[in-house]
Amino acid sequence: MAAPVVVVSQPQVTTTVITNQQKGWSTGICDCCDDLGICCLAAWCMPCFMCKTVDEFGECLCLPLLDTSCNACGYISLGPIPPISLAMRVGIRERYGIPGSICSDCCMMYWCNCCGWCQIAREMKKRKNAVTVINATTSILPHPTYVAQPHYVAQSPYGAQPAYGAQPAYGAQPAYAPDPNQVAPAYQK
Repeated sequence: MAAPVVVVSQPQVTTTVITNQQKGWSTGICDCCDDLGICCLAAWCMPCFMCKTVDEFGECLCLPLLDTSCNACGYISLGPIPPISLAMRVGIRERYGIPGSICSDCCMMYWCNCCGWCQIAREMKKRKNAVTVINATTSILPHPTYVAQPHYVAQSPYGAQPAYGAQPAYGAQPAYAPDPNQVAPAYQK
């Protein structure tokens, strides 16, 4: 009988994926014509647009409502620099490796908040569709390594084990115990 064989490594399939990631914003701050749908939604209902963008980013849907209020004209900031807007711009820059500074982000979100949000949304949309598979070949690694298990020889059988008898009752003396009143002759004086 052959010894069992254990497979230590399995063949693996590899795929190379290269992304076309730029080192900067893919659109400028005033490039509204690049995606009119984004700019129209931002112009007609800025709070809805902000909530949609934050949700696509992966954060809580209602997060932008913390730094905005809506009136009949649209968007009004409650502070000098809206904190959620600033955090979103910084988060996008960090996620995609876009160079910039917190100072430029503060200026952008203070002076051009609506345009800044549109740029964020356009960037997320372009980066989401930017993956290109260049080399989709299947390569199999070398043959798996086989390790033979040691062949064990059966051990000699042991003799029959004695049967277990009934256990004595609690406090009862076992039948093989010497009588405590009987003293061995070697200890007598």
